[in-house]
Amino acid sequence: MIEKSDSNRSVERRLWDALWKIYRRRQPPIPFVDGESFPWQDPDFGRRMLRLHLDQTNGAASRPENEIELQVHFLIEALRLSPGDSILDATCGPGLYACRFAGRGLYVAGFDISPISLDHAYRMCGREAAFYLSDVRHPALADGSFDAVIFLYGQFAVMPKESAVEVMETLGRALKPGGRMALELLDPEKVDRKDSSWWFTDDEGLWGESPYLHLGERHWDDVQQASIERYYVLDLETGKMQEFALADQVYAPRDIALMAKSVGLQVESIHEAWSGLPLGDAEEWILYVLRKPEI
Repeated sequence: MIEKSDSNRSVERRLWDALWKIYRRRQPPIPFVDGESFPWQDPDFGRRMLRLHLDQTNGAASRPENEIELQVHFLIEALRLSPGDSILDATCGPGLYACRFAGRGLYVAGFDISPISLDHAYRMCGREAAFYLSDVRHPALADGSFDAVIFLYGQFAVMPKESAVEVMETLGRALKPGGRMALELLDPEKVDRKDSSWWFTDDEGLWGESPYLHLGERHWDDVQQASIERYYVLDLETGKMQEFALADQVYAPRDIALMAKSVGLQVESIHEAWSGLPLGDAEEWILYVLRKPEI
C-alpha cells in the first residue's frame, strides 16, 4: 500500500475546501456584489491576457486587426476628426486602437489598469502616443483637453450604473466644447438572458499555466437588467482555487440618452450594428456618439 505524502494530503484538503466553498456560494449571485474582479495588476495574468488580446483567431479580448482598421476609419469619420486633433482612448489595453489613430496624425493618449498591456502599447507606438496607468473610475484628466474620447467593446457596462454615470461625466469634462465621445455597448435586443453553466480542463490558457479545472456559471438578473458570470479555477497540482466575476449592465438607447443629458452631453447619432460595418460580431453592438455642446 502506497502512503500519501503530506504534500498530497495538503492538495486534497485544499481541493476539498474549494469544492465545499463552491457548493456554499450564494445563489443566485448579485451583479457587482458577488465575486472578485480579474487580477489586472498580476504580471502572470497580464501576460496571459495580452496573448489573448493579440490572438487573431478570436475576439475574446480584442477584435482582429483587420476589423480594428475598419473601426478606426469609421470612428475618424463619426467623430469628425482631422490630423492634429486629440483623442483619448479609455481602457486602451495594448494600444491596438491608439497606435492606429496616432499613425493617422492624431495626438493620442490612453489609459488602462493593466501594466503589461501598457508596456506593449509603449513598445508598439513609441513616442507617437502617451499612456497612463489608471483605473477608468479614477483617471486624472484635465478638463477640455480632447477633441474626442473612445470607450469601446462594452467596457462602460462592467461597472454599476452609479459608477458609469460618474465615469461618463469625467470623460465628458475631458472633452473640448463640441468634442465627441464614442461609446460602444451591447444591443439590449441581442443580449443573452438565459442562465447557463460550463466546465473544462486545460493546462495552458488565460486561467493558468498548469493543469486546472475551470467551472463557470452565468446568471441573468431581470430586475437589474444585468448579468454576472462567476469563474472558479482550481489548480490541480496545488489544490488552490481562484475566484473571479464579471458583471455586465445592459443599457437601452433611452438609458444612454438620459445619462448623457444628466452630465451635460447629448446623443448625436446611434449606429446599430456599426451601421453595417463588416465586423464578425457587429450585430451584437450599438455605437453611440455623444457630443459636448459648444459654449
